[in-house]
Amino acid sequence: MSETVTLAKRGEIAVVTIDNPPVNALSPGVPEAIRDHIATAAADPAIEAIVVIGAGTTFIAGFDIREFGKPKADLNLAAIILDIENTRKPVIMALHGTAFGGGLELAMGGHYRVIAPSGQVGQPEVKLGLIPGAAGTQRLPRLAGLSKALDMCTRGEPVNAREALECGIVDRVIDGDLLEGAIAFAKEVAHQLIRRTSEIPVKLTDIAANAAATAVLASASRTFEEGCRLERELFDRCLRSSESKAMIHAFFGERTVAKIPDIPKDTPITEICRAAVIGAGTMGGGIAMSYANAGIPVILKETTREALDRGLATIRTNYANSVKKGRFTEEEIDRRLALITPQLTYQGFEQADLITEAVFENMQLKKQIFAEIDAIAKPACILATNTSTLDIDEIASATKRPELVAGHHFFSPANVMRLLEIVRGKATSKSVIASSMALGKKLRKIAVLAGNCPGFIGNRMIHVYLREAQFIVEEGATVEQVNDALTDFGMAMGPLAMSDLAGIDVGWRIRQESKHTDIPGERQPLVADKLYELGRYGQKTGRGWSRYDSNRKPSPDPETAILIQQTAQQANIPQRNIDSHEIVDRCILSLINEGAKILEEGIALRPVDIDVVYLNGYGFPRQKGGPMFYADTIGIKEVIKRIEAFHWQPAPLLTKLVDEGKTFN
Repeated sequence: MSETVTLAKRGEIAVVTIDNPPVNALSPGVPEAIRDHIATAAADPAIEAIVVIGAGTTFIAGFDIREFGKPKADLNLAAIILDIENTRKPVIMALHGTAFGGGLELAMGGHYRVIAPSGQVGQPEVKLGLIPGAAGTQRLPRLAGLSKALDMCTRGEPVNAREALECGIVDRVIDGDLLEGAIAFAKEVAHQLIRRTSEIPVKLTDIAANAAATAVLASASRTFEEGCRLERELFDRCLRSSESKAMIHAFFGERTVAKIPDIPKDTPITEICRAAVIGAGTMGGGIAMSYANAGIPVILKETTREALDRGLATIRTNYANSVKKGRFTEEEIDRRLALITPQLTYQGFEQADLITEAVFENMQLKKQIFAEIDAIAKPACILATNTSTLDIDEIASATKRPELVAGHHFFSPANVMRLLEIVRGKATSKSVIASSMALGKKLRKIAVLAGNCPGFIGNRMIHVYLREAQFIVEEGATVEQVNDALTDFGMAMGPLAMSDLAGIDVGWRIRQESKHTDIPGERQPLVADKLYELGRYGQKTGRGWSRYDSNRKPSPDPETAILIQQTAQQANIPQRNIDSHEIVDRCILSLINEGAKILEEGIALRPVDIDVVYLNGYGFPRQKGGPMFYADTIGIKEVIKRIEAFHWQPAPLLTKLVDEGKTFN
């Protein structure tokens, strides 16, 4: 066995170290030695997981180029990597320096990958007139998606650690000592189900991009006429695909939602030339930035200097990050900052065309603020609340102008997210609705009209989605299984990761405000409130459903797992294995069923309005068109069948659609 590869034990974790200076190239004998040491460690009953790491300044820079074409170099690296992947204990590849070519291919044969912040990965074979030859072209799309894999394999450019994490090539960036961090990670995943890259479905979010690449490449190997025939064949295939239909639906849907049937085109519109925002927290600061970005002068009010300074610091940091990324110049940022006037009083509010309240979810506080601004705002001023769940009509009752009150529900971060829910109260005038929709366009948002109910469209539906996800972990699935199942479906993030991002404390406050709407005897999730009581608020505190590092990157939290198990036992909730298909069905079908109820009640004007909300505000996969379009893709009869299999009551609209032979869209 090659002396350049060694095996050591760190308690229950085995460490395989590659020491083949200067760049740990995969010279003859090295790949075999890595495989054999992994096999030895896996056969040891005392070993629970295996870490593979490079000595010196790098992981594996690739195959030894000088060996290409030599008889000894004729090894089947792909078969060796497959042997590693088939190891029955978790193999964690710890990457630093570079993991290029065969190095990345070998790393992808591990079950997990962690990387140092300065690490890079890449498939640069194209720069030598080659392509990856050890299943790199097959594993990379399963981790990063077709488009990213194609880009990496055809351009040969490296990807840094953060980008590798974002696109799924690695599982965690390790700050500090890489080996110690990798060993800690190995202990976390030691008893989880092994995840083999070759068994992960290829991410099909970019079918059209793949087809386009195929057609372009064909131009180099076929005649013009043959290339045109292939292009047409691929075009027709894409056109018939559910992905294309979904994305065309989304394209037209984003234009349809701007049309409100009962709002005539000649409805008078109040032009928003000056705005004011109350609250300089995460939402208020982001809303103020949205106005400034659109060239609208805005007053930003807080109650204390400390809170105001904190809000301004966040705004400046956000703008500074935009400069670093090359999106804006320093001069442009200075111009936008100059449009934001921070203050502790209501001075100047009497000149505003729109005042937006953005304090935390407390009805008493919001009504107090609306009474105050009603007394000072000019007669035609629109009074908007950024509430995400509370009753617009009750808030409006604190004023003498309920017809000028509307919900302007921005999504966090407000300066980035495209969605803006415009909420109509029972007294809200048509002019205010038309003005609000026009403002959305000016802010470069997609504005969607919603009726007044707890949570409106988006949060009312997300409530049942998150509730079902919590039920699933209480019944035996892990937090990671639930999050992974929904991201594999295509959601931008898993439901419990979303809860950690929004803040478990925020969810708790919302539940306190809405407890009066709970149905007596209806099952309620139990763990989230316990996390709140323990001060585990999610990303902001570093602990929630998951554990978060200084860069807010998640990892499994054993304490959460114990809390879930204890809670289930105390509540006599039976534990069982729950597969990803059931996880996805329960979460997505809960969205569909609640969406159907929202349509019945007239909270959403059309199914497409719900789809646009979810595509632009909640990370629903665009290639699936939104929850209501996805229901049509499944078939309404099948939706009802699956819902009834979970012993739920289908929304009456679902049954009506089947009886009438109709679909949502």
